[in-house]
Amino acid sequence: MLLTDILALECIKPRMRATDKASAIAELVDLVCAAGKVTDREQMLQATLAREATRTTGIGSGLAIPHGKCAAAKELVMAIGRPARPIDFDSIDGQPVSIIIFLASPPDKTGPHIQALARISRHMSDERFRQALLEAPGAEDIYKLIAEWEAKLGD
Repeated sequence: MLLTDILALECIKPRMRATDKASAIAELVDLVCAAGKVTDREQMLQATLAREATRTTGIGSGLAIPHGKCAAAKELVMAIGRPARPIDFDSIDGQPVSIIIFLASPPDKTGPHIQALARISRHMSDERFRQALLEAPGAEDIYKLIAEWEAKLGD
């Protein structure tokens, strides 16, 4: 699975308006809903916030990967956002986040969900990739960057 298989250009927001964790999650849920990838905004938002309440998805190094599973998602989808200013996400390293990658999936698709999380982690563990993602000016640039890194990584 490639991240570009689950990421649509319209689900990338390089300049988010959100200033806190809940509004950042809502903004990314709105993106996947507007793209027609999720059928019920409230159901997805509540599933994601409930997951976030169990343990933070702020994994450190300026990254958060909030995710939700519910029937409103017919397949695994991804959204990426960069807040205008770093957001406190209760990250495990205590640092605010500058990159937020949202995953939405149906409850019965655990395998692809875990594969996507692993693939994101592989890319994000590389400082050069994280920096390039922070510096990419627009949605097209972010998508192209991910596609290039996916080609380097292979399946």
